[in-house]
Amino acid sequence: MPAVASSFRTRFLPVLCLLAGLAACGHEPPPVAPDESAARTSADSSGGAISSAPLDKPAPRPTPQDVLAGTQWPPALLGEGQASISCSSDYAAGDGEPLRSLDYFAMVDAMSPCRDTGIVRLHYRGKIDTGFADMVERAAAMATRMGIQHRILDLDSPGGLIEDAMRAGDSIGDSHWTIWVREGAVCHSACVLILAAGDQRLVSGAVGIHRMIRLSSSATTRQQLNAELQQVHSQLVDYLGRNGAASAIADLMMTVPSRDLRLLSADELHSFGLEGANPVQEDLERLRVLRQCGTDFLRRKEAFQHALDVDCGKPGRHVDAMHACGVDLLAKYGFPDKRCPDEPPMAEYAHAAEQDARQADAASDGKDDDNKDSKDGKDAARTGAR
Repeated sequence: MPAVASSFRTRFLPVLCLLAGLAACGHEPPPVAPDESAARTSADSSGGAISSAPLDKPAPRPTPQDVLAGTQWPPALLGEGQASISCSSDYAAGDGEPLRSLDYFAMVDAMSPCRDTGIVRLHYRGKIDTGFADMVERAAAMATRMGIQHRILDLDSPGGLIEDAMRAGDSIGDSHWTIWVREGAVCHSACVLILAAGDQRLVSGAVGIHRMIRLSSSATTRQQLNAELQQVHSQLVDYLGRNGAASAIADLMMTVPSRDLRLLSADELHSFGLEGANPVQEDLERLRVLRQCGTDFLRRKEAFQHALDVDCGKPGRHVDAMHACGVDLLAKYGFPDKRCPDEPPMAEYAHAAEQDARQADAASDGKDDDNKDSKDGKDAARTGAR
């Protein structure tokens, strides 16, 4: 097993997690008492948590799937951020090719190589804006069209527009993405709403929250401004609830001064529902796997996930160590399981391991053929010498 882990070193391999029980559904994590030693820093003025949509209009919704199921996609631009597409979870090999357009055929060209690996990793660095939301929607639609099941959003963002973050988050929640904030990356302000929406969240970088700003506000008094912010706050609470995250996040976006940034500790990330497996998605997956694979399989898979969360997936731990730790746990809990082979606890790892095994077999077969040819040549030479 260590040899297998070594061959996949530095791979980000998200986990299909099944830990939350049905009794936990709908119960919000208890509020975390303020940590007097919590780190604070200056907010990045290039991002933030900005609300600019008119309050008398409903929040923007994801583009209808029937529109993206066709080829005549509405015009869209990437915006200020930088995006790239990789077909590997191995970030040490780079972040793939730059994504320069959100047009239909540009997305086809960018993502076609990922058919072979079954993995798409969308690396994004920049603000959360309309272009980001459009990009996530279109990448998900193209992945579905191409049968690419494993989707990773590799995110580094100082924040941006709240309404676009919620639109992107709803799209992410509907299309099964893993969110990764890797070493050296940040997820601040409105970016936290994206983090909340992932099926699985692995956090090694810095996550922070501060007060939202209403750019389109007409308020001239505290009461008027508070009334506007309370409407946005209600939308945030509803959004966080459907994604299994704590409303305390929305509360912090009302209280921490917008010039500051409250960096969340590992305990807060866990308590707020911003790391590890998404509890709402866990419940849905739990019901599906129970119907498909039975009680014993589900029990072992949940036990594996618990051990993975406790022993391997602590925020801030290097991705290499997370992978190796998870791999070592597989055999202990009886995986892979012959009775239900299509539901491994670490789906992307199992997929990548299968590919590497095939490549190793092919290389071994080629080496055997070379050895055979060499032996035949030597035998022929001996015969000719007689």
